[in-house]
Amino acid sequence: MRQAQPAHRRPTQGNQTLTLTGLRFNANLGILDHEKTTPQPIQVDAELNLGPQPLEPHDDDIKHVLDYRKVRQIIIDECQREHLNLLESMIGKLAHRLLQLPGVRGVRVKIVKLEIFQDCEVAIRAETGEW
Repeated sequence: MRQAQPAHRRPTQGNQTLTLTGLRFNANLGILDHEKTTPQPIQVDAELNLGPQPLEPHDDDIKHVLDYRKVRQIIIDECQREHLNLLESMIGKLAHRLLQLPGVRGVRVKIVKLEIFQDCEVAIRAETGEW
């Protein structure tokens, strides 16, 4: 007699990461004289660990998830808030702000200065919280 196969259950949850990549805008950043007077282009990549989330939300309402439009605007606002001398200062402030968003357990952020050198880009990456 053949044994019955166990029923495969569909998973109901999975770990979720919200990712924004290639976000480009101007920011006041740097120690050089021209950097102190003229905004320069930067690029920001961000990953937000949202931890276990339902694979199929109970409804299709934006009010019940982390709205990536708001995350995008927070990144821009935080990076344009004030002139900062160091990438390290900017990324620290940004990572801290993103970690305060509801449901965010961890943050990975990368900021790139796109035009500081002709032969390369300069970037810094930070990771904080749970991963």
